[in-house]
Amino acid sequence: MALDQRADDQRAGSTAPTSTIAGAARLFDYWAIAYRRTWKGSAISSFVTPLLYVLAMGVLLGGFIKGDPTRLEGATSYLAFVAPGMVAAQAMTTVFGEVTYPVMGMIKWHKAYFGMTATPLSVPAVVLAHLGFVLFRVGTTCAVFLLVMAPFGVFASVTGVVAAFFVQLLIGLAFATPIYAFSAGLKDESAFSLVFRLGMMPLFLFSGAFFPITNLDPWMAALARATPLWHGVDLTRMLTLDRLDWSMVAVHVAYLAVLALAGWFWAVRRLSRRMIS
Repeated sequence: MALDQRADDQRAGSTAPTSTIAGAARLFDYWAIAYRRTWKGSAISSFVTPLLYVLAMGVLLGGFIKGDPTRLEGATSYLAFVAPGMVAAQAMTTVFGEVTYPVMGMIKWHKAYFGMTATPLSVPAVVLAHLGFVLFRVGTTCAVFLLVMAPFGVFASVTGVVAAFFVQLLIGLAFATPIYAFSAGLKDESAFSLVFRLGMMPLFLFSGAFFPITNLDPWMAALARATPLWHGVDLTRMLTLDRLDWSMVAVHVAYLAVLALAGWFWAVRRLSRRMIS
């Protein structure tokens, strides 16, 4: 009788829901194996493209642009101005690539999410594990970007560069959670072309990464300041140039953190509804 009760208790414990963090940790092996099998497909965009961007935009094009600190937000060269913008843009584009089609694939094509949630893993744990992998991808690509730029002498201090690296994780999270939520609720992938064309590309070009937004018309400059990438670019630039405005630092961090938190709740809600629809 005691043995039967113990067996029942063990079976009940094996199917009990786990905590979000513990459940996400159980998916570490899945994402590690997935990355080990697919990393070569992203090697060019993650590790070679940063070097090409630095050479093309910063060194070659920058050689034709006068390094006027009054016009380049304190940067003494165009390379020093554009480098932090390219890092932040790299964080954003990495996220777009990781939480659009891959999320759709986990739901619609190979249905991995359904297998995960058929176990004691909860939807929040599944979302957290996937976002953790996205942050890993952002961290590795941006770390390579920063290392590539280090020999060019565009950073004012090591402390600023380290802080800028962690800012890229915050930028990545601020983009990852709302875009993940958007992807999780889609029935098909047709909307992704609009996301890339009307979302990612305008942000990439007009959020202050390649030129000061003061060059834009006032209404366009105001619109640019409302975008998460501008907040990320400006914060990264302040850190790498060691020209901190602490009030603006607080605004940037708060903006990105609130966006990431709001996106998290939206993502969990959208995926939960999708899994039962």
